[in-house]
Amino acid sequence: MIPAVNTAARRQLLTSDHGVLSTISVDTPGYPFGSLVNYCLNRDGLPIILISRIAQHTRNIQADPKVSLIVYKEGKDDIQSAARLTYLANAAIMPRGDDDSALRYYDFFLEGRKYHEELEFDFYRLDPVRARYIGGFGEIHWIPTEQLIRANPFDRDDESSMVQHMNEDHRDAMAGYCRDADIASDPSEPPAMAGIDGEGFDLRLGHRLIRFTFDEPVDTSQQVREKLVAMAKGSA
Repeated sequence: MIPAVNTAARRQLLTSDHGVLSTISVDTPGYPFGSLVNYCLNRDGLPIILISRIAQHTRNIQADPKVSLIVYKEGKDDIQSAARLTYLANAAIMPRGDDDSALRYYDFFLEGRKYHEELEFDFYRLDPVRARYIGGFGEIHWIPTEQLIRANPFDRDDESSMVQHMNEDHRDAMAGYCRDADIASDPSEPPAMAGIDGEGFDLRLGHRLIRFTFDEPVDTSQQVREKLVAMAKGSA
């Protein structure tokens, strides 16, 4: 059985869509340089980021690929009580032929396609080295990377088919998921599904991404359908 803390750490990685990326400064050698980045997970379950070739953090990565990404639970009055994950990694540039990762990122971040195709932005994959999770005061753990990183059980065609079906035929159901979770949405900009994996799915509300977690993991599209139908019935 996977320890609860490992599950919580993985959920933090899945729930967040941005974090603070720290690189080793070129201009001020030896000092960390922090910047904000969006990320999503690729088919192998690894974080991918899209960054400008002229950005400071890109120049830093090109000189030394060692990075850390910290993601945290927002909305806490006391930040010290908020769950957070520090993900130590080596950043590796991804070839332009990796269409699957690029398309998944575009689904999560609509502006990503323009940055990647029209501007000088490249994808980088963050290959894990170690991860440290803090669930709150005194709850501090190193997390085995094999428990933190898990491949998406659905290939591109399967995921795209499920996402397209939900976006074309079940907008009302997705609005119901948001109501059940007390998440306000604009009727003029209804929620759209961005992605599905074995542990849940992400809805896009404007520029916001909202994570919904299944009560137990699944690995077939039929199981996903059953979970989504059950959730829709609960919101009826």
